Amino acid sequence: MEPLINTLLAVAGLLGLVSLLPPLAQRLRLPYTVVLAALGVGFGLLLHGSGSLFGEGTGPFNAFIHAVGEVELTSSAFLYIFLPILLFETALGVDVRRMMDDLGPILLLAVVAVLIATLISGLAMWWVWGIWHGMPTQKALIICLLLASIIATTDPAAVVGIFRDLGAPRRLTILVEGESLFNDAAAIVLFTLLLGLLTQGGEPDLGQATSDFIVKFAGGVVVGWAMAWAAALIITPLRGQTLSEITLTLTLAYLTFILGEHFLGVSGVVAVVVAGLVMASSGRTRVSPESWASLDQVWKQLGFWANSLIFLFASMLVPPTLMNAKWSHFALLGALIVSALVARALVIFGLLPMLAWIGASDRIGNRFRIVMTWGGLRGAVSLALALAVTEHPQLPVYIKEHVAVVVTGFVLFTLFVQGTTLRPLIRLLKLDRLTPVELNLRNRAVGLSLTNVRRDLEEVAKRFGFPVEHAVEPLLERGAELAQEQLDLESRYGALSPDDKVYIGLSTLARYEEQRFLSYFRDGVISRLSVQTLTAAAGRLQDALKTGGAAAYEKVAAKQLRPGRSLRLALWLHRRFGLERPVSARLSERYAMLTALRFCLKETMEFTGDRLVPMLGKATADAVRTRLVQRLKIVDEALDSIRLQYPAYLDAVQSQYLIRAGLRMEERSTQSLFEEALISREILNDLERDLRERWQGVSKPPQLDLGLATHELVARVPLFTGLAPDRLAQIERLLKPRLYFPGQPIVRKGERGDTVYFISSGAVAVHVPGLEAPIRLGSGDFFGEISLVLDQPRNADVTAIAYCRLLLLDRRDFNRLYTTDPDLKRHIDSAIERRLSA
Repeated sequence: MEPLINTLLAVAGLLGLVSLLPPLAQRLRLPYTVVLAALGVGFGLLLHGSGSLFGEGTGPFNAFIHAVGEVELTSSAFLYIFLPILLFETALGVDVRRMMDDLGPILLLAVVAVLIATLISGLAMWWVWGIWHGMPTQKALIICLLLASIIATTDPAAVVGIFRDLGAPRRLTILVEGESLFNDAAAIVLFTLLLGLLTQGGEPDLGQATSDFIVKFAGGVVVGWAMAWAAALIITPLRGQTLSEITLTLTLAYLTFILGEHFLGVSGVVAVVVAGLVMASSGRTRVSPESWASLDQVWKQLGFWANSLIFLFASMLVPPTLMNAKWSHFALLGALIVSALVARALVIFGLLPMLAWIGASDRIGNRFRIVMTWGGLRGAVSLALALAVTEHPQLPVYIKEHVAVVVTGFVLFTLFVQGTTLRPLIRLLKLDRLTPVELNLRNRAVGLSLTNVRRDLEEVAKRFGFPVEHAVEPLLERGAELAQEQLDLESRYGALSPDDKVYIGLSTLARYEEQRFLSYFRDGVISRLSVQTLTAAAGRLQDALKTGGAAAYEKVAAKQLRPGRSLRLALWLHRRFGLERPVSARLSERYAMLTALRFCLKETMEFTGDRLVPMLGKATADAVRTRLVQRLKIVDEALDSIRLQYPAYLDAVQSQYLIRAGLRMEERSTQSLFEEALISREILNDLERDLRERWQGVSKPPQLDLGLATHELVARVPLFTGLAPDRLAQIERLLKPRLYFPGQPIVRKGERGDTVYFISSGAVAVHVPGLEAPIRLGSGDFFGEISLVLDQPRNADVTAIAYCRLLLLDRRDFNRLYTTDPDLKRHIDSAIERRLSA
């Protein structure tokens, strides 16, 4: 049979078997990778242990077995075919906004975890190496460190899946996902450097190796970011062309890896990870929701295929690899298993509490930490890196044997020992049990559901004239069982306290908010960026409740409306360089987000009355509603401040919001008419074309004019009125318009003064030491002149208390005007005298 047909037969047959494994793993309650590895090892035994069992038959089954045995998966195939897909697909599925909140802890955990695991495991194996082989050499140390770096990569799929099933705080899940993503990148970069040290000969230069590690890692970040942004710019005009958009992302993954790894000498792994994260963040806003759903599904499918095939082919090499095992290999393996668990425990039980102590991470219970430690499974990446070592032509046979046997044995231990005992460990730690509060919530929710089902069922029976007794009887029996369960629960644990009921109510509403935001996005009412921001905020509310209760909920809810990192960066760019476009874009998105949040809070208050009152009682619903009213009040205040400064823009945003909602309703109504056979396919197509054209008119948010034209701002400052046109034009050229956000500091006490500020619109608060209340300045006022005239540090803090449009005049230009314009000097001196005497 031709090699091409052999390969196609092997891949097709294996994918057919793989398709049966996820339901099998679910039934066995085992991680999917464990079942996958078992199948691969089984094939390996079949091929290498009893390959002659099937003879030379020509049937399809024999042909398939022989075809699988003839497929050779090289390390180059893994690096250049499978690895970009695995990394990009994982990065594409990360909630980037949530991850950015914990980027510091994630990078610390990832990089430090890799270094700690490599160092501890490497030294432990080096010590055992000395016992078996005499005096350990420096080369032996590098071999042991190389081995340790290979197993430093972790597969978080099992732990993340279990955490989601257990309802663990979402921040913990994202921490594990993000750590693993950068953990792989850091470990592969370290592996590459150690492999280079081992093959280049001579004395290793650790300083140079450290420098190379930093350059490769940082260079990969730059290359990945640049490639992803280039792809994002290209993908924008392709909006709606789903096939082209998916193809471009696939191209991005491979070109980024090849460019970084092969041409630029940086880490292609890091580059692909960063490209995937940037595309997950910015690319989502540049494609339609429908296209993104298809793109996400295609990448999940590609990742499933790549991970399954690489794992199967690598697992098939296990039997022949272990046939070469020696006692010295098992001694190294024992040292590696113990030291790797110790290193993982040091990271989980040492670093995580430190991060929680400084506020960079939520506090994580010891039971969850034990699961994280024991659940550090290894998978396809470790096996493939070991394969790269065994294929390296410059390495001696004994090094290849050590790496192949020890890494294979370690991966098998994590899969078949740790993986199979992970859920029993969770049961032992009682993490799979609902708390009394959750049991109460379950019973109340099911009871409410049964009541609604019974009512609806009786209406259906009445409408069609059916007897309802037989259908209602099971519901009544289930209701009686539920009531008894609730009585037993309350007799054992006591009735729910008011605080517990409030916790349940707030938790329910936080989940409801998240669902509503996703619904708004599916309806095309809000943008991808808005839905990311709002769902991330709803997730933080849920995490806050789980870790700190109602008080933490209120704190996080208040923090939600503070300017985000991107807006603060845009304001800094505007303040420093006068760039208006980033500020305009970020403010536009903030206004849209506030509008959606206000709409959702209104709906949530209705939901509280309709659903929480029957489930938790009026007192609890009122307590929950009080917190919603407080949140709504803050949102209204934020929107009112916008309306004062940009009334026309806010009206345009809200109008567009309603227009989009109306178009989506019309779209659903049209589809319903077709499904009810009231219109034909031809009429449906014509109506849909009309809807698409109207959607294009409201697809982009309204443009926000910040109103920072210098000529218009100067006209609002009384100090400059009445000047001759040429003199006014001269002053206009010296002034720089700037926008300041409510609560944003403008001047800080004690700093060197180099600017005078003229208020064109808005208001500021001047906090003078010794005064009980701050001095308020509004349109037409100016401040900052005392420091320049008297040549002394600033004597007060000045903060914007509304959206402020200011005109800035630097020290040199101010001094020139102050000394050459008598009227201006007299006006400023009068203001200084008045302020100093106050």
